[in-house]
Amino acid sequence: MKLASLNDGTRDGKLVVVSKDLTRCCAAGYIAPTLQYALDNWDRVAPKLAALYTDVEHQTVPCERFHEREAMSPLPRAFQWADGSAYINHVELVRKARGAEMPESFYHDPLMYQGGSDGFLGPREDIPLGDEAWGCDMEGEIAVVTDDVPMGVSKEQAADHIKLVMLVNDVSLRGLIPDELAKGFGFFQAKPASAFSPVAVTPDELGDAWSGSLVHLPLMVDLNGQAFGRPNAGQDATFSLAQLVAHAARTRRLSAGTIIGSGTVSNRGPGGDPGKPVSEGGAGYSCIAEIRMIEAIGNGEASTPFLSPGDTVRIEMKDKEGHSIFGAIEQTVVGA
Repeated sequence: MKLASLNDGTRDGKLVVVSKDLTRCCAAGYIAPTLQYALDNWDRVAPKLAALYTDVEHQTVPCERFHEREAMSPLPRAFQWADGSAYINHVELVRKARGAEMPESFYHDPLMYQGGSDGFLGPREDIPLGDEAWGCDMEGEIAVVTDDVPMGVSKEQAADHIKLVMLVNDVSLRGLIPDELAKGFGFFQAKPASAFSPVAVTPDELGDAWSGSLVHLPLMVDLNGQAFGRPNAGQDATFSLAQLVAHAARTRRLSAGTIIGSGTVSNRGPGGDPGKPVSEGGAGYSCIAEIRMIEAIGNGEASTPFLSPGDTVRIEMKDKEGHSIFGAIEQTVVGA
């Protein structure tokens, strides 16, 4: 099933069930007023939401037109948002960009940081940028939402706790990252509010594209109307999303509504190289930092600028028939 939170003037929005083709929706408030409520009571609530989804598909209940621009992030705020590092190619490139070595442990022990979750941007909400020198970058990712996860779960057990899948634009301020990490205490100011896709879907909605706790479909990232990245989210993943959930739960329980991100989706080239831009026949990139690193390696300096006011980013994923699955994140950078 597909779920969304519409902007009704409240912080957490109004939960609706959305049709498979993203054209219609039906209010689900009599079942669960918010998505967080649904996750808190998933075993009891999910079957009722699934029944409503069937009714929406069969058009046997009153529906209204679903407009993606009216959707908030499915969880407009969350108890926890932690982002991982499933795609090591990305980690290698961005660490090279700031002159950092790649420890061997990164290949078997995922990176993960805890981001701000008290308020997310809507999927069509502007990205505020206080200073262009901060180096604003998009990061196209996959995220999963869990129910209550016990401490110490295995990756197999963790897979059963994944209840929803979304897309993410994990906005990063590259110019602030080196100084923050040099303090030895992790990201804070370099990671402003992220945005999630208009719709969250249950894993079964993805069919055979959901395999091994990964989504085996291309992630479509556009910059100013031009194709920037088409990496396949099921390829070149060192860690699955279930492994990242298990990693997060190693020493603590995860509360229902926890969001775990994949990290920037990144594919290697056919020969194991960092890959080529879409314009040169490659899979491209899900963030600007990667292409800047490749430019620096090939030309001695980076030439692609980071985001500036007026730039627009679009992140979407389509099924094998070409239909949008999650709706699109489409955001314009504006001066704060």
